[in-house]
Amino acid sequence: MSSEKRSVRRTTIILDEEEREYIDSLIEKGKEPGIKPLISKMLDVYRNMMIYDWKYPGEYYCGISRVAFVNIEFIDIMLKYIPKEKWREVGQRMGEAARVSMEATLNIEANREKWSVVFKRLSVQGFGDFYMKDRFVIVRTPFMNNPEVWGGFLENLLGVRLEVRTLSPPLVFEISR
Repeated sequence: MSSEKRSVRRTTIILDEEEREYIDSLIEKGKEPGIKPLISKMLDVYRNMMIYDWKYPGEYYCGISRVAFVNIEFIDIMLKYIPKEKWREVGQRMGEAARVSMEATLNIEANREKWSVVFKRLSVQGFGDFYMKDRFVIVRTPFMNNPEVWGGFLENLLGVRLEVRTLSPPLVFEISR
């Protein structure tokens, strides 16, 4: 049946009282506009983060990659013990790992035509808000503020050479090749 001919289907979900009270409180506080948008958002997160592959609680995967919810403070602590002259290289290795993971798991090749898909994936995973403007890659709200690590990460992920143009968010990188 084509999507044009398919009718809207209603689904009833039976919630525990505590679950319903929680949803109602989100709506009352203005954090969610209603039950339908909340469920749609939850399904989008479920699908995009591949929650169906998770071994809940405690073991989470996005395809071939194990993922964890980590406070940025943990990453900042690790970076403090890496010499500054190695930050770009660390970022490059991270970018290579991200590229391999995206290609193997999601069949997303990080060529220029697919950068919008790559940027959406990074956003879904909490890396920040990414976009292009002319020959600049802009990272608004990056989850870490280290432009050297970001520069290396994006270089190897996207397969381009980047020059850092700002040292604080929004981070701006100019494509140099």
